[in-house]
Amino acid sequence: MSSNYENLNKRFDTKIHDFCSKTKLIIIVTFALVILAILSTFTGVDIALEFKGGTIITYGYQGDIVEADVEAELSELIGSGVQSQIGESLSGDMKTMTVSFTSNEGLTAELQAEVTDTIQGMYPDSALEVLDSNDVDARSGGEFFTKCIVAAVFAAIVLILFIAFRFRLISGWSSGICAIVGLITTLIITYGSVVLCGFEIDSNFMAVILTLLGYVVNDTIVIYDRIRENQERCDGMTIEQLVNISNSQSLRRTIRTSVTTVFAMVAVSVVAGVMGVTSILSFSIPMGIGIITGTFNSICFVPTIWVLWQKKRGNSVVRYVKKKKKTA
Repeated sequence: MSSNYENLNKRFDTKIHDFCSKTKLIIIVTFALVILAILSTFTGVDIALEFKGGTIITYGYQGDIVEADVEAELSELIGSGVQSQIGESLSGDMKTMTVSFTSNEGLTAELQAEVTDTIQGMYPDSALEVLDSNDVDARSGGEFFTKCIVAAVFAAIVLILFIAFRFRLISGWSSGICAIVGLITTLIITYGSVVLCGFEIDSNFMAVILTLLGYVVNDTIVIYDRIRENQERCDGMTIEQLVNISNSQSLRRTIRTSVTTVFAMVAVSVVAGVMGVTSILSFSIPMGIGIITGTFNSICFVPTIWVLWQKKRGNSVVRYVKKKKKTA
C-alpha cells in the first residue's frame, strides 16, 4: 500500500483497504454469479404445489413407511410428480404422511381412492386412514406470488426515493439506484442457489426475498452514511479514497453482523437436518447464501459502481459543500 494510504491509516485510526483498485474483478465476479444464477433456470425450476395447484392428502398410519417407495409407486399410478412427507401425530402413537400431487384440476375422488388402495396394498399392516384431503387452486397461489412481486417492486421504489432523499448530499439518485442494482443482483444469485440446491419456489422462497429486501439495503445504507459523514474530512481527496476509507470503517461492523446471522442460519440448518425437519432448509440455506452475497455487494459491488457513476459525471474529487444555516 502506498505511503499516502499509510498516512490515511494514522489520520482515520483505521486500516484502509483499497477496494476500488479491484473494481474490475468485483464487477466480473458479481456478473458471473448473476449469469450463472440465470442459466440455472434451464436446469429445471421446481414450482411448489401452492403456486401450481394440485391435491394434498394426509394419512394416518402405524409402523414404518418408506417415502421414496410411495413416491415411485404413486408417480407411476398418477403419471405426474408426487411428493410425500412423514410427520408425527399429536394424538396417540399414530404417524402422519402428507402426499402432494401437482395438477391443474386436482385429483378426482376415484383417483384418490386408487391412491389410498395402492398405499394400503404396499403396507397392509399400517392401519392406513385418510385424515384430510384438500385441493389447492393454482389461481390463489398465483395471486399470492403476484402480490409478493408487487410488494418487492413497491419496496424497491420506496427505497430508491428514501435513499435519494437521505443521501442527497452524495448525489442521491445515483446512490439509490446503485443500492437497488446491488439488491437485485443479490436476489438473482439467491434465486440461483435455490434452483441449484433443488429447492422449490414456494412461500419460503418468497419469505427469503422479502427478508433480504430490508437486510441487504440496511448494510448499504450504513456505508452510505459513513461516506456522507466523511465528506468534510475527505475534502480534496479522490472519490476512490473517500469510499475506501468509509468502507474500511464499516467493514468490521458489517462482517460481524453478517457472520452472526449466517451462523444462526447454519445452526438452524444443522438442527433441522438432524431432526428431519427438511422443510425449513429451503429457508435457512438460501437465506444464508443471500446474506453472504448481500454483504459482498454492500461492501464491494455497490460502492465501486457508485464510484464509476460519479467519475462518469466528472466527480472524481471530493468537494464538500457546507450546508448554510437558516437565518431567522
